[in-house]
Amino acid sequence: MKLCIINGPNLNFLGIREPEIYGYETLQDIEKDLKIYADKNDIELTFFQSNHEGAIVDQLQKCHHEQFDGIIINPGALSHTSYVLADAIKSIKIKVIEVHISNIYKRESFRAHSVTAASSEGVISGLGTKGYKLAMAYFTKL
Repeated sequence: MKLCIINGPNLNFLGIREPEIYGYETLQDIEKDLKIYADKNDIELTFFQSNHEGAIVDQLQKCHHEQFDGIIINPGALSHTSYVLADAIKSIKIKVIEVHISNIYKRESFRAHSVTAASSEGVISGLGTKGYKLAMAYFTKL
């Protein structure tokens, strides 16, 4: 199984940015933990992070061309505004699970709506960094 984990804007600042909301784990810590899980479950894992919407669209399309089995995406704040990203997710024929570390429904009102969620297979929100592993488990149980 081949999965790609895509992280959007500011997620490279995990552990630094608002640790009271996102915790103290860095993106590198999360990736290391997910790699261990992937190795135990025969998953080929690719990580990608960008602060730029177009680069994320390019990565989604690359996953399509390289025939990935699934994508786990944390679009960050782009989930609330990016119809471009929503369209890109719709355009690829790969199941996508959207993950949010914080519970977007318990935060500012503008965060309670995700325009990318309707293009995704499902959404995991508010379960911390464990959400990534839960999304990986979803793909392995298909």
